[in-house]
Amino acid sequence: MYVPFLFLAAVVAVNLPVANPIADEIKPHRQAHAHNDYLHHRPLLDALDQGFTSVEADVFLVDGELLVAHTFLELKPNRTLRALYLDPLRARIQDHGGFVYSDQTPITLLIDFKSDGEATFAALNQLLSEYRDVFSWTEDGTEHPGAVVAIVSGNRPIATMKAASPRFAGIDGRLGDLNSDLPPEVMPLISDNWKNHFEWRGKGEFPATERIALERIVDQAHTQNRRVRFWGTPDNPAMWAALRDAGVDLINTDDLAGLSDFLASALGNQ
Repeated sequence: MYVPFLFLAAVVAVNLPVANPIADEIKPHRQAHAHNDYLHHRPLLDALDQGFTSVEADVFLVDGELLVAHTFLELKPNRTLRALYLDPLRARIQDHGGFVYSDQTPITLLIDFKSDGEATFAALNQLLSEYRDVFSWTEDGTEHPGAVVAIVSGNRPIATMKAASPRFAGIDGRLGDLNSDLPPEVMPLISDNWKNHFEWRGKGEFPATERIALERIVDQAHTQNRRVRFWGTPDNPAMWAALRDAGVDLINTDDLAGLSDFLASALGNQ
């Protein structure tokens, strides 16, 4: 059976991490991915409260600092990757025996580069090196497992990342990389735009030809020990069900509570 890879303007207040007294009772959803997670009221924390195991942060490198925002015009100097994600993850892990969830489910932090890939990766790799107690990393071919797997999407400097040692983040591939010879520890995830490959939008019956094509993509990725994600998928239960049933590893959503309830209900009905 396939086993997923252990994947400048006004200043506003940053939510500091707080201990969650019911964190040990949260049932993590292994397929739940928080798209543009930083747009929620409490970045990272809202997703974790809903049992998400993957969150996405867009970053820009500005004056040596990795800032989290969707566009350059939305950048704020205190909304750093460190403040919104790295420090809260470390605090959560320290409070829960070395893992984010009590059942030791691994977490993915998908970091989408919006600025120059080479410079942004150099800054990210250096920053994540300060969090060896949090993240998985590799050096000279040796893997060091961690509670969180960082994966780089967007402007990915693939050759540089492949050669980096130590390396604190994997590469988010595309469907064209399904035949890549990169090992899964270097490219643990395959992501692509749903609308570029499928016509169905979650209304009416999922065409059999597209369902079979999706299943083949997932099977091929899993054979390579890679996970699969699509962005641009409509947020509705029919789409979520199709992705879940096909074995898509990360279901993209902006509706945290909706997807969490859907996955919980599906689990309860099994």
